[in-house]
Amino acid sequence: MEGVELVTFVNSKVIPIGIFLIMMGMGLSLVTNDFKRVVKYPKAVAIGLTNQLIFLPLVGFALATSMSLEPEYAVGVMLLVLCPGGTTSNLFTYLAKGDVALSVTMTAIASVITVFTIPIVLSFSLVYFMGAGSEFQLPVVKTMVSLIALTILPVSVGMLIKRYAPTVADKTQVMVSRFGVIFLSFLVLFLSYVQKDIIVEALIATGPVSLILNVSTMALGYYTSKWFGLNPAQRRSITMEVGLQNSTLSMFMALTLLANYKMSLTPAIYTLIMFLTAGIMVRVFSAQHNKAKQTEIDSSVMAARRL
Repeated sequence: MEGVELVTFVNSKVIPIGIFLIMMGMGLSLVTNDFKRVVKYPKAVAIGLTNQLIFLPLVGFALATSMSLEPEYAVGVMLLVLCPGGTTSNLFTYLAKGDVALSVTMTAIASVITVFTIPIVLSFSLVYFMGAGSEFQLPVVKTMVSLIALTILPVSVGMLIKRYAPTVADKTQVMVSRFGVIFLSFLVLFLSYVQKDIIVEALIATGPVSLILNVSTMALGYYTSKWFGLNPAQRRSITMEVGLQNSTLSMFMALTLLANYKMSLTPAIYTLIMFLTAGIMVRVFSAQHNKAKQTEIDSSVMAARRL
């Protein structure tokens, strides 16, 4: 297969199939009670979704407009902040001893809402950063249909499997979660190879904004959760949900809907940074969790001795 044919095949077949499987994997972990949890824990879900759907795009837009980025890289930032959450955030929430149920709930709800918000805000972003006469036009309705086919549809399939074949779902979900991380890594390597002539330039141009975006949104998620009195596990969940974006979906939109490799480099470089910072936060949060558990055990022992 020639180089051009390989690139076309990856863009048109491999990436959509990969996203479909990843989103189906999310559905394999969902039950209807995950959506009902909004009523059970309204404050935690509201804080998390406000961070994801409002604050995150605002921070991204502010950074994209203030850091003198090339238009394509600026659109890449917007692609990132419009695609919050994903199976990666659920995995890192689990590793960080966070509230996995809350993480899954926020991911599921955000995935439904963003199907309708992404095309509208992204269309505005293209006009703002690329110019009204730009060759990049985004058909809003067609984009919504594409996102439904690659998000809501596979999630629904996964939920049906979970409902009628829970054992199969539980076994498959673990494999799909691992596949998601591997596939995301493949995408980053693929883009680095295809854009090898400008990858260093892109890293220099988008590395700083990616790092600032990641660290600032994680901090925003953590401290807003703390200020509103959420427990430590919920804080960890919201921190991961706000800081870890669905960069696979971001790259898909850049490569297929917009057919622009340069726009996909910001999400690719952000992925490398978010894996690094998420790994650090997992260690920090795990240490906090273990210290709290040990303090609880010590307190129980002291209380028992007094008796």
